[in-house]
Amino acid sequence: MGTKVHKRGVLYLVWGRGKNKKVDENLRRSTASVFKHHPDLHVTVKDLPDSSTLLDKPQMYALSPYEETLFLDADTEVLGRLDFGFESGARHGLACAICEAGLARRYSKSIQGDLIEYNTGVLFFRKSAQNAALFDKWGELAKSIDSSVRFMMPGGMQTMPYNDQAAFAKAVHELGVNPFVLPHNWNYRYRWQPCVFGPVKIWHDWDPVMPELRAYWERQERGEVTLDFARISLHA
Repeated sequence: MGTKVHKRGVLYLVWGRGKNKKVDENLRRSTASVFKHHPDLHVTVKDLPDSSTLLDKPQMYALSPYEETLFLDADTEVLGRLDFGFESGARHGLACAICEAGLARRYSKSIQGDLIEYNTGVLFFRKSAQNAALFDKWGELAKSIDSSVRFMMPGGMQTMPYNDQAAFAKAVHELGVNPFVLPHNWNYRYRWQPCVFGPVKIWHDWDPVMPELRAYWERQERGEVTLDFARISLHA
């Protein structure tokens, strides 16, 4: 008998599995959360060589066995049904959220102007000629542009040597792709987005979800309130 082909599924790309406790624990958390809300959804974890980096993420398109894919970073937790995200990816070709740092010009050595930066840790996409070209372009640019970025930390200025999102922003712009933009509830980065309204669909952080916020989102999901928002204090 042949291998069953699943139309829709979730894909993870990881490297160093079995050697990095943080990655292993978060991957288990993420996959368990997918099955909690979508028990029948198929999940694929692709192990890349240990030498891989963020710049290898464009391989997700070629490595996905699905017609409709949700790519998730390992440091995510699904908190609700994802049907709308899949439907949006299928209808528009690509659905994602704008990055918490929404302007890609922070990669000043390669990008100028007001190009939008998208967060590539949560991507809904379907197989198509347009997306094949987009992901190929993303991979090409990831290897060729300077995606280093400087940022301020409590200890002073630091430099991130590379980031895949610079190349993704540039590829989207150069090819004229128009992604369906999901609100940040679908890719919630609490460290930089202290206020949120409505149920969060995907938590995106290495830290666990705070119990009081999980209760808030469950209340929202049940429809018990219509005007309510959560404000997070990082110093609480």
